[in-house]
This record gives sequence, structure tokens and C-alpha cells, in this order.
Amino acid sequence: MTLSPELLDLPAPHAQAVAPPRHTRIAGVGTAVTPESYTQREVLDLFRITDPKIRSVFLNSAITRRHLTLPPVDADGNRVSEPQGELLAKHTRLAVDMALRAIQSSVDDAGAGLDDIEYLCCVTSTGFLTPGLSALIIRAAGMDPSCHRVDVVGMGCNAGLNALNGTAAWARGNPGRLAVMVCAEACSAAYTFDSTMRTAVVNSLFGDGAAAVALRAGDHTQAAGPRVLGFASHIITDAIGAMRYDWDTDQNRFSFFLDPDIPYVVGAHAERVVDRLLSGAGLPRSAVRHWLIHSGGKKVIDAVRVNLGLTRHDVRHTTGVLADYGNLSSGSFLFSYERLLREQVAEPGDHGVLMTMGPGSTIETALVQW
Repeated sequence: MTLSPELLDLPAPHAQAVAPPRHTRIAGVGTAVTPESYTQREVLDLFRITDPKIRSVFLNSAITRRHLTLPPVDADGNRVSEPQGELLAKHTRLAVDMALRAIQSSVDDAGAGLDDIEYLCCVTSTGFLTPGLSALIIRAAGMDPSCHRVDVVGMGCNAGLNALNGTAAWARGNPGRLAVMVCAEACSAAYTFDSTMRTAVVNSLFGDGAAAVALRAGDHTQAAGPRVLGFASHIITDAIGAMRYDWDTDQNRFSFFLDPDIPYVVGAHAERVVDRLLSGAGLPRSAVRHWLIHSGGKKVIDAVRVNLGLTRHDVRHTTGVLADYGNLSSGSFLFSYERLLREQVAEPGDHGVLMTMGPGSTIETALVQW
């Protein structure tokens, strides 16, 4: 009997060498926000909030300013509560506008144009619409209507890395072709006003923003950005309801809920998923030079930092984005990535970890290398 080369684990005669896998590179990044920004104190005063407990939540959030699109005022100068239908219309208007500007910036950064985009993935959790953002953006931008597209809706603050995973895979399978992923979150279109601490925490935290990345794979690409090496994910199933949308029957709108214990829950599981991500590349945690973590809130950042043994310098971009913009939901980590690039400190060979956290409760991570 003759054994085949495969059974002997030997190369078959005349076997061709297998080409090394192509890694997708982040070729460009772009961000956008809504026009108006407010300090936390200005928001409190504009809404005439005098409750000392609620004011304390706002003023001790580690947030200096946020970009917001506030509701109109009535005859007495009070901010009116917009019906759910008006909030959905606001979401569409703001998300499309911000996404278009972020996408344009990302392709400019990549040395490409809108006509070069062959795959578009759009992420949002602050409003529901059909047709999705991708179709509206392609029409508004005059992009090629044959562009492949995907909409990721409702996954929450972690969704930017879920979408990046799929977008990077498409680029890797289509070398040389440009793929773009954009996160557009009109958080001003997802709020509830009442006198509870539950809504006070949510209303003190989020801001409007969009962020996009342009991705390419293939040996001929001139992209100078980092290679996307891999992803790791972890769902904390015991905390599946810790971050969620509920329907508020009293106000006829969706209301976001954040469990007060979520920072500690996320922090306690951060090591597990990060170490799994790094073990796949044979790296110790000390080999990571750049940490780009979702700006989920002061307590969330502190919990992750302590559990991973990071310094305040390691999370400087994350805390800076929180201070200047608040929690931007799914695109927050890309605002941090953009800040890192502006520092011009990333050197060839450096490794970076991207991390997002959100409903599920979920921790998503990605490993990149310059």
C-alpha cells in the first residue's frame, strides 16, 4: 500500500508553495461631529436642572464638553421633549451628515476618493431606519450604486470592532479593493427626560460623533497604516441585560439603561479576552505599546486600566476623547486612534490593542501592528 504525501504530512510532488496570508491595513481614518458643543454645566443650565444629585452626576463625569443637537425651546424657554418620530428623523439627518464627512476624511487620508469605495459597512445604534444608512449615504455621496454594503444596527458601543472584523475580512478577500467602515451615532436622538438617576447617568454621558476607516489588503497597497492581525471577543452572558434599550411606555420612546455595576463587570473580564487575543500572536501583554480603548465612561476606563495593569499614559487618548466629546458610542475608539496618529509616536513593529465594550455584555478586541 502506498501512503499519500498528505497522510505522511510531507509535501506532495510538484506542490506549489502556499502564499503567506495577506493582512488588511488601515489605510485612512476620519472623524466628524455635529456643529454645537456644550460644557456639562451649560447643559444643566439650558435644561434648568437644579437637583443637586443630578448636577453632581454631570459635573463629576470627567467630561468637559460634548457635541449635542439639543431639542427646541417652547414659549417659556424650556427645552421640549421630542416625540420618538422626531428623534428618528433627527437621527437620520445627523447620522447621514456626520457619516458623509467622516467617510470623505478617511478616503482622503488613504489617498483615494469616494468612487474607489467598493464595500461600505455602516454602524449605528442611536436610531432605526429602513433603507439603512448605507443606501442613504451611497445616494447622497453619488457613490457607485454597485458598491457592496452592510448595515450593523443595534449592537451598541462595541459594534465598531464587530464591523471592523467583517470589513477587514472583505478587504482581505478582495486585495487591492477599498473597503470603508463608518460608525455614525447621533446620541442626541436617543434620550429620555425624567427625574430619575437612571436617565441622568445616560444623559450626562453620550455625545454626537462619527468615525470611519478605509481598509485595503494586498502586497501592492501603499498604505502606511497598521496591519489588522486578529480579533477576540467575549460575551458576559450573566450580564446580558446590563446595557439595553427599554421601551418607556410613559414617554412613548426608547430609553437606554446602564447597570451601575457595568464598569466592574467589564473590568473583571478584560484580562481574559485580551490575553486570548495576544496568545494567538504569541505576545505577552508587555509587548503592546498602544492601547486604544472605548471611552465608555470614567469608571469603565478606570476598571479596565486597573485590571489590565495599564498606566494613565496608556489610556491618555481614551480619557482625552471622553473629556472632549463624551461617550461617542461605537466610533469612540477610532477618535482615540486618530489622536494616536497625530502624535506620530507609532513606529514600525509596534503592536496596538483596540478594545470596545457594549451590550451583551460584550468586550471586543483587535490586534494591529505598524
